[in-house]
Amino acid sequence: MKKVLITGGAGFIGRHLADHLVRHGDYRVTVLDNESLGDRRHLDLDAVRFIKGDLRDREQLRAALTGQDAVVHLAADTRVMDSIEDPANNFENNVVGTFNLLELCRELGVPRVVAASTGGAILGDVPPPVHEEMAPRPTSPYGASKLMLEGYLSAYSAAFGVSGCALRFSNIYGPRSFHKGSVVAHFFKQILADQPLVVYGDGSQTRDYLFVGDLVAGITDAVESDAEGAYQLGSGHGTTINQLLDAMRSVTGLDLDVRYEDFRAGEVRDTWCRIEKARAGFGFDPATPLEDGLRTTWRWFTTAGR
Repeated sequence: MKKVLITGGAGFIGRHLADHLVRHGDYRVTVLDNESLGDRRHLDLDAVRFIKGDLRDREQLRAALTGQDAVVHLAADTRVMDSIEDPANNFENNVVGTFNLLELCRELGVPRVVAASTGGAILGDVPPPVHEEMAPRPTSPYGASKLMLEGYLSAYSAAFGVSGCALRFSNIYGPRSFHKGSVVAHFFKQILADQPLVVYGDGSQTRDYLFVGDLVAGITDAVESDAEGAYQLGSGHGTTINQLLDAMRSVTGLDLDVRYEDFRAGEVRDTWCRIEKARAGFGFDPATPLEDGLRTTWRWFTTAGR
């Protein structure tokens, strides 16, 4: 039985990953989370060991890491605007926290780390499709913190034998995302509240939407592989906001109230990624069409709710 620690595992992606590991393999899962955003009550605590702790506290981290075979590092301060308003807090959570994790993996002999990175925040506003060979140009402290994560993963792999890879997630959506501010969750919450959907721009801007079930399958495959370096995880194609709205109309059966406003300054207009490297590196193969994933997500929003 492989022992896997998920940092930040009480959040949206972590909860899906914990369930996937428990149900689809021979894993013993531990979740470390400070519950600043996540909540242990959303985990299956009969199947998952939970430790309340913070990456900035080395003793709490040591207790969680001892005896683990692999770590999936999801814990982070992921809010771009917050990182601009308070870069020191972002640095402490993301940079110091990640360094503590890698240092203790080296000390305790934990051999494998798979970490959540980001595409757009590292690369900046570049023509799509984005890919791993593009030069990083972070435009926020959050993006800089994830570039640091990728650099230290590479260094600890080369210098200390802690095998690691960084997975650059695109726009992830799915059930259990009520607390998220991402566009799919936000639009569904607005629909339920009978509020208009505000689109900044004309709706032709593109994003890459990946269903959370495809994401956690990819993370699991990465844990089981020996892949190192950075990998883009997305659907592999761009979807306009207007196409997303059409799919939402189809799955909800509603005539949506959509209002268009001016583009917001500084917002990336188009971004989607190539996924050939992840497909070759560990068999990443997202299989959920957008409309199917949205239908599953909408069903959760209208039945489970939170």
